[in-house]
Amino acid sequence: MRSGTLALVLLTAACSAPAGVAGVSTMPPSPRALSAADPTVDGTATPGPTFAAAVVPPPGDEPVRLPPPKVSRFSYVFPVKGCKVTYERKRLVLPKSTIWAGRGCAFVAPVDGVVHEVNVQNRWKPSTDQGAHREGRYVTVLGEDGVLYLGGHLDTVEPSVRAGVKVKAGKVLGRVGNTGNARSTASNLYFAISWPTPGGYWWIRRGMVDPWTYLDAWWDGNPTLSPRPAVRALRKRVGTLPGCSVLCAGKEQPPKPKPTPKPEETEEPPVIIPFTTEPARSGQ
Repeated sequence: MRSGTLALVLLTAACSAPAGVAGVSTMPPSPRALSAADPTVDGTATPGPTFAAAVVPPPGDEPVRLPPPKVSRFSYVFPVKGCKVTYERKRLVLPKSTIWAGRGCAFVAPVDGVVHEVNVQNRWKPSTDQGAHREGRYVTVLGEDGVLYLGGHLDTVEPSVRAGVKVKAGKVLGRVGNTGNARSTASNLYFAISWPTPGGYWWIRRGMVDPWTYLDAWWDGNPTLSPRPAVRALRKRVGTLPGCSVLCAGKEQPPKPKPTPKPEETEEPPVIIPFTTEPARSGQ
């Protein structure tokens, strides 16, 4: 064979062979013959692709819920006990929370302390709307943390609750109602956080620090979250007895008409009858 013819044969063979890396076959593998040990569906068909089964974790106990960290030495409870409640988590007008709950639900002391004020009379009238009377029946507790807690719109106050009585957290102080300016609404608890003041400063006891952060914690979070730092900081900033700035005045009353004075009675001058003495006559 000529050299040219040999070169052409080699070139043709090289072009017809599949490309690839030297020593690595690029041809598809030939089918493997089935053996008796190979699983089949009906004994004749080849099995389809198989996949690894999902890993199932072994059964175990429920996760352990770790207690929240203790952030103060005080322990608190939610101020309404044994009832379903809802409340706003934002300020509407005043720094307080309206805790909606059924009539008769228990209002309890949120922390250990002393009863500060008790009002068992519902003095509020829509005609006057006096600020001091808007919470209706209420009880305030001065906690061991130095914070004053108010529960208002109460239906009743427990007979044993009096000013100066020591109470523990969870002690029932009264029952939820809608006295005061809540008489046209559903029953609820007016809950407020402030600091102790003389009785005349009613606008302070009705709320100075937003309470919902602490309500959330006491309900299902951290029972040791205390409003004490926030109360002390605000008191230092505004003073112990700041003036009223929101919803201060009641309704102005029309002046009462003055009674018409009675006309003065004119007295007639007295009649003076002159007194005369007749001379005695001599006898005959």
